[in-house]
Amino acid sequence: MITVLSPAKKLSKDCNAYNVTSTLPQFLDDSNQLVSIIKKSQPEDLQNLMGISEKLSILNWERYQNWKIPFNKSASRQAVFSFQGDTYTGLNVESLNAKEISFAQDHTRILSGLYGVLKPLDLMMPYRLEMSTQLKNRIGKNLYEFWSEKLSRSLSNELKDHKEKIIINCASVEYFKSIDNKGLNASVITPIFKDIKNGTPKIISFFAKKARGMMARYIIQNHINNPDDIIKFDFGGYSFNSSLSTPLEPVFTRAQA
Repeated sequence: MITVLSPAKKLSKDCNAYNVTSTLPQFLDDSNQLVSIIKKSQPEDLQNLMGISEKLSILNWERYQNWKIPFNKSASRQAVFSFQGDTYTGLNVESLNAKEISFAQDHTRILSGLYGVLKPLDLMMPYRLEMSTQLKNRIGKNLYEFWSEKLSRSLSNELKDHKEKIIINCASVEYFKSIDNKGLNASVITPIFKDIKNGTPKIISFFAKKARGMMARYIIQNHINNPDDIIKFDFGGYSFNSSLSTPLEPVFTRAQA
């Protein structure tokens, strides 16, 4: 069983490697192909391509000009310690112990527009490249076409060593659709998180993102390998709501104060 997360736009200000073990992304050669395309762009091109501000376009143009392999540990950082934002607030990786980090390394994956898929301790250089970016490449007109088959094959291969051939999808729609489900030899379970306000359960983006990180943390801390056990999730005031759930979309609700 593998839990899949989205990355985050917001990155740690620290760009050097965290003081734990590190590994390298499996698709670095593919990442290098994308970087080679982007390096030909000017800041204004990135601004238009990514829909970002002038300031961010200059920052990311500089990042791509400096991007090179092999990575230098003074300029790269393990992925799970690099990403910040709502999901990673819920995950709160800095408070996990060594055994929990080790479990995460084997059972958690982070999807990425530049790196394809990352293990938590894979080194990465800071970047901005959302999966929905329409970046033409040698395979197709966007990143979905570039990564789709690679990601489904990679996850399917990894699951061969797992008893439960299950993906727990804690990623956003934008990122999870980068996986070719037809080529994925696994069942996909997507937890849904809703807040009850005025008697009506609703998905509230900010809270749902944080809850996806909390679910990943719950799985890691409890070393969960059986998908049936995720319904015991009780972080952040959420609890399993059987009346709203289906086998592949368990729903967790909580009352808003």
